[in-house]
Amino acid sequence: MILHSFRSIALAGLAFCVLMMAVALGLEHIGGYEPCPLCIFQRVAVIAAGIVFAIAAIHNPAGRVGKVIYGLLSLVAVGAGVFVAGRHVWLQSLPADEVPSCGPGLDYMMDILPMRDVVAMVLNSSGECANIDFSLLGLSLPAWTLIGFAILAIAVLRMLVLAARQR
Repeated sequence: MILHSFRSIALAGLAFCVLMMAVALGLEHIGGYEPCPLCIFQRVAVIAAGIVFAIAAIHNPAGRVGKVIYGLLSLVAVGAGVFVAGRHVWLQSLPADEVPSCGPGLDYMMDILPMRDVVAMVLNSSGECANIDFSLLGLSLPAWTLIGFAILAIAVLRMLVLAARQR
């Protein structure tokens, strides 16, 4: 298998996170697509996973405990991304009359509400996130992002398997 070392898996995960962010930023700045609040949350999850992968690659722990810690931290970031992207895909699949109402803008919410309330409002009332502005091969951008997170989850599971096999 190509990804046989902990560092190579972490570097591959980091590279994939960089690719995901390059596509997102390219679509925003070159394609003119504005990210909705759920898109922004997905970007945060990609960045968080990328940071964990980068630190894991730099540190390259020799022991099992370090590998498990990095694996679990990246699993949390990727799991959050899967959850948010899955919610986004679900919102986009709803009939128009069942889409939740749009909440206030994310910038406004960030200015006046605690972070916990912002997250709850975005996850519960993001009607603007139901719009499909971009699709490729019949899949919306959040669906592609969900696939990206699934690929990252495979890398994380490989990291954890390597840690489990270490003596």
